[in-house]
Amino acid sequence: MKYKLGEFVRFVNERREGFITRIIDENTIAVTDDDGFEIPVLASQVTRVHGKSDFTDVHANEESTLKQPEQFISNGIFLGIADDKRIGSVVHFNLINTSSWQVLFTLNTEKQHDFKGECSGILNPESTTQVYSASLNELDLWPKFHLQTLLYAYGKHEMQKPLLYSDKFKAKDFSGAKKYSSILGKEAWLIQIDSEVPLIDPQKLKESFFRPTEEKIEIPNPGKEVDLHIEKLRDDHQFLSSSEILDIQLNHFKKYLDAAIVHKLHSIIFIHGTGNGTLRNEIHKIISKHPQVKTFMDAYKEKFGYGATEIILK
Repeated sequence: MKYKLGEFVRFVNERREGFITRIIDENTIAVTDDDGFEIPVLASQVTRVHGKSDFTDVHANEESTLKQPEQFISNGIFLGIADDKRIGSVVHFNLINTSSWQVLFTLNTEKQHDFKGECSGILNPESTTQVYSASLNELDLWPKFHLQTLLYAYGKHEMQKPLLYSDKFKAKDFSGAKKYSSILGKEAWLIQIDSEVPLIDPQKLKESFFRPTEEKIEIPNPGKEVDLHIEKLRDDHQFLSSSEILDIQLNHFKKYLDAAIVHKLHSIIFIHGTGNGTLRNEIHKIISKHPQVKTFMDAYKEKFGYGATEIILK
């Protein structure tokens, strides 16, 4: 197979292009296009598009691996999963090394107990390299990932055990917030594969069972405007059904309305968008019967149209 996962290709006989997100066999690949559809195609029916790949491969100075740094950083190896900047349904897996170790790695995938080697290499300190690409729309078809690493550094140091990270990703794994990676130069879901397991003090654990918990709940001030668009609330919104999205938006609305009442705000604006009007209607239904709501109206029509509601509180 002359192509690799993550390469950007163009179809020979039709006006279509996209990323290779699956190697089906020696002659067939799957390409995810701009519309997010994964299309099986013969490898002979596509051609590379140079200069359009989102492939990330940042290496540190080779000489840095020959000298021990003044301050040795012992932890900081991550698997970063980032959206493609052109095709939102495509994600790229990047191995990120922010430590002072040189990392020797292999990536294998597993399906029905069959293992397949995907990528291997050496990653220098303060470096990253792309190791895999896939379509989020095909998440249920993703294999299980096995990432193995060996750590090396020049000079005297303690011997390090090999690291093994294995995971079969699910939608909930992408529900957390992305974090910015300076090496990648963009936000990604970051998974630290060399994080140390905290030691548990048995005595403190025992005391915690008998110590009464007195937590003071602090409700943050919601501010003047709250955006209820689902992409502002959840990073995994592409996996959610319409009913799930509506439930999440309404729960956020109720939470921030309660917060506005607690902080005795005069008014608050909820940006719900126009869409099919379902969210707007549900919000208006709730506040029309709310005892703490004085009145409500469409907010700044010249700015939001009918996509925002201002609530005046008592």
